[in-house]
Amino acid sequence: MLMKLNKKKNQKGFTLIELMIVIAIIGILAAIAIPQFAQYRARGYIAATKTDTKNCYTAAVAFFADNPAAVGILIADCTAAGYTATAGVTVTVTTGTASTFILSGAHAQLAGVYTMNALGVITADSLAAP
Repeated sequence: MLMKLNKKKNQKGFTLIELMIVIAIIGILAAIAIPQFAQYRARGYIAATKTDTKNCYTAAVAFFADNPAAVGILIADCTAAGYTATAGVTVTVTTGTASTFILSGAHAQLAGVYTMNALGVITADSLAAP
């Protein structure tokens, strides 16, 4: 009988207080990490939108260099010139000549647009997480 009681006293393990402290620390770390993760995702979406718009601009300039008599441009012309869209990003082309077209980029997860004119000047940058 005494042998059984001695075994229970010598058992090793974690106390309830120790386990609760570990869970509290994990909760605090999660409370810090989750908002940071959302900000990282938003910055990635913004970068993807800006990159797609700039890549479409490069394709549009290449299209007009190959077709100097063209009086307008469509997104299909940019795609034919080498532009490939990223998932979630929509680039629209306001048709115009080589010196008057405008590109607008938007992302499905963001509010606002990123706009470039035919000279490559950024005319609007209002991208933000909703």
